[in-house]
Amino acid sequence: MTIAPRKRRWGWLVLVIVVLIGAGVACWTSIRGYALTGASYGARVACSCRYAGGRDLSDCRKDFEPGMTLVSLSEDNATKSVTARFAMMFAQTATYKEGQGCMLQPWAE
Repeated sequence: MTIAPRKRRWGWLVLVIVVLIGAGVACWTSIRGYALTGASYGARVACSCRYAGGRDLSDCRKDFEPGMTLVSLSEDNATKSVTARFAMMFAQTATYKEGQGCMLQPWAE
């Protein structure tokens, strides 16, 4: 008795999905760390560019390292802060203080 090809395909598909989910869970700590680091770098660089350098926020993207296309920026002129988000999930904010420069908010544990 042979197994129908359609059933065999479903078995492989389920196996691939389980393996991908397992790999994602196993790597989550590293992925989260890199994402927060990228968001922190983006917030700090963009805050310095915007409030210490006086440039437009859209111009500050030129200062980013290659590969930072998933980092989006927003600013709050009232608090002189820039928030960077990596892939719309991980956010970090840097705030400008006269005499101290741009300082990152502490990471939440």
